[in-house]
Amino acid sequence: MRYIISAGGTGGHIYPALSIINKIKEEDEKAKILYIGTTDRMEKDIVPNMGIDYVGIKMNGLSKSPKKLFQFVKNTVSGLSKCKKIMKKFNPDVVIGVGGYITVPVILAAHSRKVKIVLHEQNSIPGKSNLILSKYADTVCVSMETSKKYFKKDNVILTGNPRGEDIIKFKKGDKKDYDLSIEKKLVLITMGSLGASTINRKIVELLNEFKNKPYEVLLVTGKDNYDEVASTHLPKNVKITPYIEKMGEVLKFTDLIITRAGATIISEITSLGIPSILIPSPYVANNHQEINAQDLEKNGASIVIKENEFDGKEFIRQIDEILNDKELYKRMSESAKKMGITDSNTRIYKEIERLLGE
Repeated sequence: MRYIISAGGTGGHIYPALSIINKIKEEDEKAKILYIGTTDRMEKDIVPNMGIDYVGIKMNGLSKSPKKLFQFVKNTVSGLSKCKKIMKKFNPDVVIGVGGYITVPVILAAHSRKVKIVLHEQNSIPGKSNLILSKYADTVCVSMETSKKYFKKDNVILTGNPRGEDIIKFKKGDKKDYDLSIEKKLVLITMGSLGASTINRKIVELLNEFKNKPYEVLLVTGKDNYDEVASTHLPKNVKITPYIEKMGEVLKFTDLIITRAGATIISEITSLGIPSILIPSPYVANNHQEINAQDLEKNGASIVIKENEFDGKEFIRQIDEILNDKELYKRMSESAKKMGITDSNTRIYKEIERLLGE
């Protein structure tokens, strides 16, 4: 079979797309796969470096700015023409859109050629591209049950986020590699790059409060903030790192995570059943991270703190309470695990298989 997959702009779109590609290769050894992405975003480097055939199309996002809106229309028309030519030559059996504005000309071209179309949505509130394109899709796969209400078709199925299945396959890392104690519980603090400096500053100011706590803290500072944090005096039980390359192996030995509420990290921590304190980024479209986080809090898997309501003393108290109250910890862990979907790639592939069978 021949597959075109498209996603772009952020890791939250790209890495689920790569997970789906890996599943296709695993199930269909003769699969021919082509990835269509942008010419200027991170996928243009990540995807070709993985040995996947890649075509870049110039695109920009939707905007209220007349100039940018005109550019979007212009790029969409040009991109649509290019995608039609690509599809005529490649002749795909199915086209899979995994989010990002690059998917607009790709899916429109697939629809014009009557190719089977599958969309995947990672967040609780769907992105503009997926909402626009859903009327052309044969199937819309969603990561969260709450997403279903935004799509008006009856072909929406809950599959979860592909990263939720990937994370299960990671081996548990060695704490010694991160200068951590085997005996002590670990609190992992990782805010990601988007808007991280604001909350990072507040947390850095609190690091001395962790002195003499019976647990350890591993703070992922981000590359831009590492030198500044490293120059401050840190308690012995607080470790810092600019970046964790193998996040999966660290999550496998994490007892409590403090993080943003992006779709990828949520799928990972629910699959593993890790209790969390979520501080949603207020800098994202449709405030979707807060909605993502509220979904976990409502189910008892997480505590949610709004960035503008962050209180240092209360933050430390909540960490202590979760780690010291065994019953609370167990409830949060079990609630997270109930929300986790650990066979997302399998569900998505079965749906692709079903469509191709038709």
